[in-house]
Amino acid sequence: MDWFTLLPPAIAIIIALWKKDVILALLGALFCADTLLNGFNLALGFLAVFDSIVAVFASSGNTRILIFSLLIGALLSLIKKSGGVSAFVSWVCAKGLADSQRKVASIPAIIGVLIFIETNLSLLTAGFISRNLFDQVKLSRARLAYIIDSTCAPVCVIILFNAWGATLLALLDGYQLQNPVQSLINSIGYNFYAWITLVLVFYTVWSGRVFGAMKRSELKNTGLQDDSADNSDSQKISLKDHAYDKKASGHIGLMLIPLLTMIFSIVFFMWYTGNGELLKGSGTQSVLWAVGLACVVAFIMIRLSSERTSTVTLIKWGFEGMVELLPLVITVMLALALGASMKMLGTGTFVSSMVSDSLPIWSLPALIFLCASIISFTTGTSWGTFGILIPIAVPIALINQIPPEIVISAVVGGGVFGDHCSPISDTTIVSSLAAGCDHLEHVKTQLPYALFAGVISVVAYLLVGLLG
Repeated sequence: MDWFTLLPPAIAIIIALWKKDVILALLGALFCADTLLNGFNLALGFLAVFDSIVAVFASSGNTRILIFSLLIGALLSLIKKSGGVSAFVSWVCAKGLADSQRKVASIPAIIGVLIFIETNLSLLTAGFISRNLFDQVKLSRARLAYIIDSTCAPVCVIILFNAWGATLLALLDGYQLQNPVQSLINSIGYNFYAWITLVLVFYTVWSGRVFGAMKRSELKNTGLQDDSADNSDSQKISLKDHAYDKKASGHIGLMLIPLLTMIFSIVFFMWYTGNGELLKGSGTQSVLWAVGLACVVAFIMIRLSSERTSTVTLIKWGFEGMVELLPLVITVMLALALGASMKMLGTGTFVSSMVSDSLPIWSLPALIFLCASIISFTTGTSWGTFGILIPIAVPIALINQIPPEIVISAVVGGGVFGDHCSPISDTTIVSSLAAGCDHLEHVKTQLPYALFAGVISVVAYLLVGLLG
């Protein structure tokens, strides 16, 4: 049965590549997982699919994520149709902050570095602010999704004053580590994947060059015809050529005030739900409450600023935004159901058991990195990977006298690497949502960059093992 636990993620990948439909891929994988859980009985597996989907809503955290995803659609629709987005883009262009592709591409990267406290907050802020600017300078949404996805998570595991750091410290508690905090801090320097990924992102931003599937996506979606479009700082963008509707009645506050409300509310609610301790707050509660409050603020502002916009119209705009994001919400729901089914199958535990203490000591850091990558890829969660592998990797390190910070970094870096490659990862899905990019296109265009960073990381861990 052990090897069969890898069948559901394999089916998800095959269907996704074959049919180019992530929902169909997730449904196929979920059916496979539930069939295995029901003793290979196809009929019971089919019925169990519905039970697995219903079980998603048994978790208040999952339900909050789904409602939050719908409300994000409503918020986007309100600030866009009110003219707030157009006003913001025009203001940025008028100030000379978006007169080149390099300047525009640097905006989400810088936001991703500055907002290190919460991944979804970073992704959503960077994506929402930048998506129309990227359209303005003819950069693809796939490039935006790559920049925010490959900046936010690596930054969050390097600057650990956030929930990631708190979770890792909690997982490290109880082992014979002289100083868990010091071990975690020391692991930052060994997190090769995070550092290499950030270097690739800022190289892409600075040079304007993209490769492989990303380049093909740019040519298809923006109509650029040659390499000169990639070298961007010299390519100035004329506001006359790409102007938004100047007759729009909206003003910049209709976008910025709701977004700032969302940002500061997330921080406040993290503090509130943590009883005064920011890092112990509930991320799902905070994000849901903050987005709901931002929607209310946007609704009131639009209603007061324009007598012509009726309450009925505003409600209609909100529902139109929800409808636009419904496929992505279904994707999140199915990914959550599949993750739960694969946890019951024991996919992650089986993969982690492949790392044996009989293997050469010098190979263990690289193997732990690969093991974390596979678990994260197949389950779609880096945090779940930490929970599975930290209790295995740290004792292995202590028994074999390997510095614990090396295996900690291998687990964390491998988890983020698998997340970046996985079509069922929650952060990958949110990145697609925030950038307004087709989800499979984001996965396909980010994959070569992630694999490049992953291969270099494996080599680096092998060298550390041999030289250490």
